[in-house]
Amino acid sequence: MSSSPLLAVHDLTVLRPPPSSTPILSSMSLTLSPGEILVVRGTSGSGKSTLLKCISELNLYQSGRITLGDKTAKEMGVPRWRVLVSYVPQRPSMLPGTPLDFLQTIRGFKARTTTSKDKHKDNTHIIGEGEGEGGRGGMTPGPREPLDLAEDWGIEKVLWRREWSTLSGGEAQRIALAIAAGIGGAEVLLLDEPTSALDEETMQKVEKSLMEMLPPLEGQSSSDTSPRYGTGPKALIWITHSPEQAERVGMRSIDLSR
Repeated sequence: MSSSPLLAVHDLTVLRPPPSSTPILSSMSLTLSPGEILVVRGTSGSGKSTLLKCISELNLYQSGRITLGDKTAKEMGVPRWRVLVSYVPQRPSMLPGTPLDFLQTIRGFKARTTTSKDKHKDNTHIIGEGEGEGGRGGMTPGPREPLDLAEDWGIEKVLWRREWSTLSGGEAQRIALAIAAGIGGAEVLLLDEPTSALDEETMQKVEKSLMEMLPPLEGQSSSDTSPRYGTGPKALIWITHSPEQAERVGMRSIDLSR
């Protein structure tokens, strides 16, 4: 793993509202390295979703420090932070309009436009030099287009023009995930049971796509059977209740159960 973490959580404490004021999370710390998938497990109420919402600056916390690189959300600006550290809920909110409307709206956000330009500048290096015929020469590809990515997961493009309220849970879940993973800009995706509404075959397609988007881990052998192309986020934090899924995707895991 890299000696310098991509993301770090230091001594995070979150309390329930008064009069209880009991801790949901107490002095919680973790680090996340480029190329890593960290699996978060735990019983209901153990603070899994709360942890992800705090990391994405969607939930208040009483104490602690969260950094991306060496900057906090306050230092970076919360709008930009939420582009770089993107939370994908288990059940996407039923927004007005269509998924295509939503995609076009968030593409126009100033913080996202600025971040995408910065990442484009950093993504112009040539890869494949010195590789054999099996190499991936040429310019580094950008993130997958969300509509194409979702289509790989069984979402026909016509569904993007339907109202959110008419979509099934699995359809909405895949579309929301495709937007987060494919729109570009995010360095860390925070996935809250992202495949809970999917069948086993589709679930494993989604897992494969997300793993292939990550950059190679530091020290990863070129003979590794699962290719990593670095066309998406740099790392994932993934909540799952499935031991089988945790085994397939996780490189490390933490259990928040008490």
